Amino acid sequence: MYSSHLLSSVGSAAIPTFGPPAEPLTLDIVFAGQPANKFAAGEGVFWEGDKSADIFQIIEGCLRLYRILPDGRRAIMGFRFAGETLGLSCEGTYCYTAEAVTSVRLRRLSRARLRAMGEEVRQLQPLLLAKIFEEIRAARQHIIVLGQLGAEERTAHFLVSAARRTGADQRRPVTIELPMTRQDIADYLGLTIETVCRVLSKLKRDGLVALEGRHKIILMRMTDLQHLAGEFDDADPHAPTYIQAKWPQ
Repeated sequence: MYSSHLLSSVGSAAIPTFGPPAEPLTLDIVFAGQPANKFAAGEGVFWEGDKSADIFQIIEGCLRLYRILPDGRRAIMGFRFAGETLGLSCEGTYCYTAEAVTSVRLRRLSRARLRAMGEEVRQLQPLLLAKIFEEIRAARQHIIVLGQLGAEERTAHFLVSAARRTGADQRRPVTIELPMTRQDIADYLGLTIETVCRVLSKLKRDGLVALEGRHKIILMRMTDLQHLAGEFDDADPHAPTYIQAKWPQ
């Protein structure tokens, strides 16, 4: 599933695409020269099983990544947002479908062009590896969430992760925008839409969140949500006092 081809089969003849860089070469610089493509909400960028000829960087908007299970159910593997890349980790063919949740603008770069950059692309290898490993880590974390956490814990983990992406001070209430539907969230968390709605209502009653319409949620008590998501060990001195372990003297 995870490609070493992109990293190992770099051509030896360098193409002077950028010239000697004044600063370290980054993916942003590589993608900057590519034209932007637009996709309407619900439109597919690529489909599972298509030849993975390109990698992508999102300029704005949100994508859902999913696979269709043998019984016809949709399993959402993740969401991608502005500034993130996709398509790096698929070997030969895309291992998921990428579909626009909102209107999306992104840049496309062919793997062939990337390999043709020769020596220049070698500078990117550590970054490319880091991004692939990040996808692996996220996939493993999602397996744990689906396999070990209950409905409330999964939902709390999803909300806390969304809050972390904003970079906001998590010691205060955090407002998050969720462009995806409740059905999208359910398919990502392996739950039914009824369960997701019920859990969100319970979190609201408990004072952990405030719901403002379909796509905005205020996380009122981040520490409690983090605990519910399983992000505190009971021996953590920073955990809420009511869950800290009491060791015998």
